[in-house]
Parts: sequence; structure tokens; C-alpha cells
Amino acid sequence: MKGSEILIKTLIKEGVDTVFGYPGSSVLEIYDALYRHPEIRHILTSHEQGAAHAADGYARSTGRVGVCLATSGPGATNLVTGIATAYMDSVPMVAITGNVSNSLLGKDSFQEVDIAGITMPITKHNFIVKDVKDLEKTVSRAFEIAGSGRPGPVLVDITTDAISAEYEFENLEINDKTEYNRFSVEELKTAAKLVNASKKPLIYAGGGAVKSGASDCLKKLAEILNAPVCDSLMGKGAFPGNDGKYIGMLGIHGTDKAREAVRECDLLIAVGVRFSDRATEYFKAFSPKSKIIHIDIDPAEINKNVICTVSLNGDARSALEALLPLVKKKERELWIKPETAEKDNNSFDSRSIIRELYRQTKGDAIIVTDVGKHQMTTVTEWKFLKPGTLLTSGGLGTMGYGLGAAIGAKLANPDKLVINIAGDGCFRMNMNELATASRYKVPVIEIILDNHSLGLVKELQDELCEGRHSCTDIEDDVDFVKIAEAMGAKGFRATNLKAFSVAVKDAIKAKVPTVIECEI
Repeated sequence: MKGSEILIKTLIKEGVDTVFGYPGSSVLEIYDALYRHPEIRHILTSHEQGAAHAADGYARSTGRVGVCLATSGPGATNLVTGIATAYMDSVPMVAITGNVSNSLLGKDSFQEVDIAGITMPITKHNFIVKDVKDLEKTVSRAFEIAGSGRPGPVLVDITTDAISAEYEFENLEINDKTEYNRFSVEELKTAAKLVNASKKPLIYAGGGAVKSGASDCLKKLAEILNAPVCDSLMGKGAFPGNDGKYIGMLGIHGTDKAREAVRECDLLIAVGVRFSDRATEYFKAFSPKSKIIHIDIDPAEINKNVICTVSLNGDARSALEALLPLVKKKERELWIKPETAEKDNNSFDSRSIIRELYRQTKGDAIIVTDVGKHQMTTVTEWKFLKPGTLLTSGGLGTMGYGLGAAIGAKLANPDKLVINIAGDGCFRMNMNELATASRYKVPVIEIILDNHSLGLVKELQDELCEGRHSCTDIEDDVDFVKIAEAMGAKGFRATNLKAFSVAVKDAIKAKVPTVIECEI
């Protein structure tokens, strides 16, 4: 059979049910094979970047590998921002691109680009398939790499002659024998000794705790130690946000209590974190009084940004399961308490909007955010109770991420309420994906916190540029409600909390793509 047919059969073998993409000449035969295989649902996005973000949202909300597909040249390069977004946040994704034939490679041919070279720094691994004989094993290997160990995106670039040539489908199985739990018994004993000797332990949960399914282990450790818990942006939902031990997010945009706790603790138990500059506040005197236990599956993260006392290099859940039997229960008061909740106000601002949204949904939703001031307000105000309920671009900070990711998440979780919270600057980036939501009748809710500015950058200008707002005010006559309606979605405008509350109720009932523009 043709390579295009082998590719589709391999995707089916790997359990793929949805592919996000955009056709073009170099992937023509792949799309022809998709036409003959309705068991794979193809979602035609408005832009390849939207396809990459949708595959990302699909993956983050399910834990499965997301798949996107693009043609050569500009189609492939349009995926780059989405691939980098997934790479920075360790999201399992396979990006498939077509390329020119072998005879045209390296000759500046029409729509030829070295996408493997371009994406080398932003993929976990990438492949160029020039021979149809290598196609099946390469694609299967790509899925194995993307989903195992520390997850990440893998690119498979296929030349047109490998797509059109014929070979046998071998139904191969790739079994990765890599051992990811490299911590020793001695390291476990040392870690347990530090835990049992500590008087002010602090647990710090990151994205690795979410991806490994370590939530129940984290909760058990916190209960045994009666220790406070903070998290990173990627760690939201690893520990319930409504638990009395939860003290908020750590870092520049985090809570005062979390910052105080990391300064005053005598032991920091860091689970699946990379100690990014945003969390550690640029590493200056980070946790000066504590010893540090670092649990992480990626050996490259150990002692990279912060030097630890002992490391457990392995899967977060496996490491905690091995550590818990060695930890002694401590009868003591919680040494630092969560902040007292602020009283609600009647002003129509981002904080009151997020709180009202939480009340309306009782917190039962998959929340997606774009990047900026609205993102930070959302993650500090919303109580994330379960893993996989916050989808946001943390490492790369990609404006325009949210709508595509929300579409991917909703298609993967049709019974869940999926809400994207965006700023007006972010919405402008990829608003064209509203047409995708309308075409496939994907009932995502898009909430735009419209302050007519690039809010977070404007705040920095106030602080660092003496209030000179260079290119951060967005004063124009763009009407987001009319844009929503023109793209086949429902549009609402809210200028106060009461109107917003009504709009949310109507949006949930409507079961169609909906935009709520909040004039704040």
C-alpha cells in the first residue's frame, strides 16, 4: 500500500481518533487517505498554529498524544509556535509535516523548508522520513517518545515520494525499555530522614505531579506531615485548591503566603518542577533556610537552576509511593496558614468576573487561558481541584494559545464545560479559530476581558518606563460581538456583573460557540 495509507493505519494503531490540520500539495495523498478512513476525525482549523494549539489542548486535557498535520514550507513553519508551546510545558504531541521529494531537497524548491532543522531546539526528538520502508516504525517510535518519560512534542517530516511509494504495513509494536526511575534506596532513605527531621516542611507541586497522576500521593504526604502546599502555574490541580493546606502559587505572580513559606521553610519538597525564573523570582536567595528534595523524571532538571540536597530522579508518583512508607506522621499545627479570602466588591473588574464565573460553574469546568494579566488573575482566583483542568501556556507564554486549545479540549471532552479566558490583545491573535468552532459546532465559551490594552505589558511600562505607554493602548472601533456573530458564534457584551452573570447562564444553555466581551 502507499505510504499515505501506511501512515493513517499507523495512526489508527496508535489509538489516534482526532487530527488537527490544514491540507496542501505535499500532503495531498495523506488527505486522500484520511478521506477513506472516517475512523479518524480530521478538524480543519483556520490556521496551522491553531491546529498545533488544538492538538496541545487535546493532549493536556486527556494525557494522550495530540496530533497535528501540515503541508511543507509555510504550513510547517506555522506550526512552530505551537510546537514550542508544547515543548516548554512538556505536552505530548506528534506534528506531521510533508516535504518536497528527495530529489528536490536542498535545492530551494517551492515550499521547501528544513523544518527538522528549525524545530530541533523545540522538540523532544524529530525525524525526516525519506524512505517508505521507514515510515511505520518512525511514526510509532514518535508516539512512544512523545508520551513516555518527560512528555514532549515530536516532529515527523515526510518527503512526498515516501508518501506516494508502496510498501507493506507490518503492524509493528515499539516497546520502550527505558527505566525512568533511577533513584536509589540510599537516596530514598536520605530523603525520608530529611522529611522526618523537618519542623517546617513545604511541598511544592509542579507540572510533573500533574502528568504522573501523583495527586493522591501529594495529598497523603501533606496529611502525614500536616504541611502547607504551594504550586507552580503548571502544577495547578495537582493539589486541591480548596484544601486548608493550600497556600497558593509560588513566584512573581504568586501569593504572599507562598513566597513567605518558601523563605521560612526548613525543608522544600519539590515534586515535578523545573524551578523556572518566574517561580523562583530569578533564583535570588531562593529558599535560603531550607534543605531541598527535588523529585523529577528529567535528570537534566536536577541541579540546573537550584541546587538540591537530595534528588529522586524518576516519575513523581513512583518516587512518592516509594517515599511515603518511610515518612513518619507528625502531630503538629500547620506552620503557615492560607491567606484570608478577600471580600467581593461590586466593581466590574477581572477579579470579580473570575469569582462570578467560579460561582456560576461551581468550579466544574476545564479552564483555558491565554497569556497576560487575565491569566494571572484567573490562576490566583480559581480553585483548581483536579489535574488537567487548567490549560495555559506557562513556559513560552504564547498569546493566542487559548481558543485553539479550548477547541481541542472540548472535542476531547464533549461532556465537560470548556471556557477560555482571554484578554483583548490575545483574542486578536487567533480569533479566526472561532470559525473552526462554528464549523464543527464546538460549544466553547470565550470570555474576553477587554481593557483596551496589553494590560501586563502596560503595567511593566508603568513600573519600568515611567508610565510611557508605547504601543500598549488599543483604542479602536473593533466590535468583538459582531466578529463573533460574523463567524457563526453567539456574542454577548457585559458592562456590569449582573449582565455578565446572565450572559454566562445563556452561554452555557446555548451549547454553541459563544463570546462574552467584558468591558472592564
